Amino acid sequence: MADLQFTLQHADTSTKARAGKIRTDHGEILTPIFMPVGTVGSVKALTQQQLKDDVHAQIILGNTYHLYMRPGLDVLEAAGGLHKFMNWEKPILTDSGGYQVFSLSGTRKISEEGVVFQSHIDGSKHLFSPEKVIDIQRIIGADIIMAFDECPPGASEYSYAKKSLELTNRWLDRCFQRFHETENKYGYSQNLFPIVQGGVHHELRKISCEYVSSKEATGNAIGGLSVGEPTEKMYEICGLCCENLPVNKPRYLMGVGTPWNILECISLGVDMFDCVMPTRNGRNAMLFTNRGIINIDNKKWEKDFSPIDEELENEVSNYYSKAYLRHLIKSKEILGLQIASIHNLAFYLHIVRQARVQIQNGNFASWKKEMAVQWQHRL
Repeated sequence: MADLQFTLQHADTSTKARAGKIRTDHGEILTPIFMPVGTVGSVKALTQQQLKDDVHAQIILGNTYHLYMRPGLDVLEAAGGLHKFMNWEKPILTDSGGYQVFSLSGTRKISEEGVVFQSHIDGSKHLFSPEKVIDIQRIIGADIIMAFDECPPGASEYSYAKKSLELTNRWLDRCFQRFHETENKYGYSQNLFPIVQGGVHHELRKISCEYVSSKEATGNAIGGLSVGEPTEKMYEICGLCCENLPVNKPRYLMGVGTPWNILECISLGVDMFDCVMPTRNGRNAMLFTNRGIINIDNKKWEKDFSPIDEELENEVSNYYSKAYLRHLIKSKEILGLQIASIHNLAFYLHIVRQARVQIQNGNFASWKKEMAVQWQHRL
């Protein structure tokens, strides 16, 4: 059993982009990396075998709030943790559930102790405190677990963002205290990542980065972005955070975003990403491809029998035609949702693999500029 280790292998000379390797007890992760979101221990519409063979996922994400609600801690502990419950032998990261709890704005109450909220399932009341969130994630058993934080809205005024950050920092102390006084239940290492907050305010983000860095965790996360602020402001704050976080630790940007968002944030120094966009958009007929964005609902694809994307290294994107996928989506067939989700996730993993190659070859900046334009083109 060993703590997470991060090796920085290559650094781009004209940007802040980096290529590295994360080692966990459940395997290695090559960075930059995108993590498919498996909210309740399932990436929507995909089997675990498809995640490995078609998407080439190296790590997936689960959600503490939703797993706590269903199937519940008794089931997860009896199964031996989430890895065994869902038969996934590779690394897992769990977020703290903070974002989900705070999104329940009409049914939650924040205090120094934590957050009291009502279940979205049956309305029952629950308390998430820093200690309880660590305990829950110990039972879930993810390789990387997140500290409990408050995620303020993107447009938060300085006074609110400051008060929120101060609470988040006090909760962070309690998270680490609980983490250090407990152990993993299943015989392998877990790693607690703190989360940088502070809204769009430079001073607060620097304070947060300094406080997070002082914890000397095995990795650090950047939260509170892509929550309503302008895209350019997101890049600005992301870059500021990367500049003020340790170079020798992986940086995880939470909940971002489009393929071109990911490219830009890689160039700023981010190593890890997650987002529901590839599966959610796929289920709603939007496909990301190497040639641009496709709305597969459009009639123009009705008799297009060419592969969905010939340039992707997976059988699904090469095997099925645009016309067939359009037919499935229009017919509301489950297979259509599955194909679209696999394709989009495979594309996202293709992005980060290609970014890694370009960083290693010293061509990242020029490649990024070309791809960002190409991928945003609507076909």
